[in-house]
Amino acid sequence: MPGIDAHQHFWKYDPVRDSWITDDMSVIRKDFLPINLKPVLRQYHLDGSVVVQSNQSEEENEFQLKNAQEHDFIKGIVGWVNLQAVDLEERLASYKSFNKMKGFRHVLQGESQRDVMLSPGFMNGISKLKPFGFTYDILIFPDQLQYIPQFVRSFPDQKFVIDHIAKPNIRDKRIESWKKDIKAIAQFENVYCKISGMVTEANWHNWSRDNFNPYIDVVVNAFGVKRILYGSDWPVCLVAGEYGEIIDIVKQYFSSYSTSEQDLFFGENAIQFYNLS
Repeated sequence: MPGIDAHQHFWKYDPVRDSWITDDMSVIRKDFLPINLKPVLRQYHLDGSVVVQSNQSEEENEFQLKNAQEHDFIKGIVGWVNLQAVDLEERLASYKSFNKMKGFRHVLQGESQRDVMLSPGFMNGISKLKPFGFTYDILIFPDQLQYIPQFVRSFPDQKFVIDHIAKPNIRDKRIESWKKDIKAIAQFENVYCKISGMVTEANWHNWSRDNFNPYIDVVVNAFGVKRILYGSDWPVCLVAGEYGEIIDIVKQYFSSYSTSEQDLFFGENAIQFYNLS
């Protein structure tokens, strides 16, 4: 069964645009391109990946579409589009002509208005995605989880996925409030969850696999094995460990699961969610 890394990024490093890469993340202050990831995926028996936007511009989409055109292992793109633009439907129709453009994401975690996803303009934009078959990645911090039930309830036919298990504070072992909110969101069958991005929420230089098991337990128990996706968050994850260490966290966790359940998590669910070919 094909293995898919459902969450990774490419960029040509730009110190101004990529100012989110702080001094303590200097290991990723350089270019990360398809030629860098391809051998890594092959090493860990993964057949392809979904590249996710890391810059909120349509230039980013053009960059990733070019990458995907030149590299067959890139199976899908989660891009960015201004959901509140007056010409949104024209933009979506344009992107629909690219087979590998699968969905969109906005960096909600960085918005000063914490419930911006509930604003009429944003909600109107989300309502336009389903007719074009586009998915939506929800990138938030735990304080924003409280708004997500109302958000996803409004669009029962829209496919959503929570990125990075909503970034709980693993470093300080905070779990109870996040756990309650995750369980509430998992009630909605149209919402999936990426088990990704966990190491960056832990102590980068002093974590062990055991730190993550309680959080994975919550997600698996809440969403079940058919609505969870594997993502590495490469190259961001490199601030806290090598790719092999990152994938080993979930390989060890799911080692007691059946082969068919592991196939769902490591590929089939991503193929189904993003409609990958």
